[in-house]
Amino acid sequence: MAETVTSTAATNRYAIVTGANKGIGFEICRQLALNGITVVLTARDEKRGTEALEKLKGSGLTDLVVFHQLDVANPSSVASLADFVKTQFGKLDILVNNAGISGAVMNWDAFKASGAAAASATPVILHIFYFLSESLT
Repeated sequence: MAETVTSTAATNRYAIVTGANKGIGFEICRQLALNGITVVLTARDEKRGTEALEKLKGSGLTDLVVFHQLDVANPSSVASLADFVKTQFGKLDILVNNAGISGAVMNWDAFKASGAAAASATPVILHIFYFLSESLT
């Protein structure tokens, strides 16, 4: 069974789109799925995310889009998504950070101490990338 998962993961591509329950994020999910990429549609609000997923499934993209709740400003929510991706897919090929947040507070000292800080990236993108990359390695 592990060989099948590894073989599938090696040939399939996987993407996460944050803030994907409407607008540009929703369309990015649709376009990725139309191109054969398995997409994790994320939204902070579970009801809106599920509604967006159902809309995409109604377009015939049932097997290529899944929903996972994500609040990019909440470390436990990001960690939950990372665990989900690792368990379900074993890898991540594309991360589209479309979530619009304002007033995010970042504990830079703790983040720097984790060894994940990079001067040119924004805290939220780094935060998501760090949790995903640590969980998938």
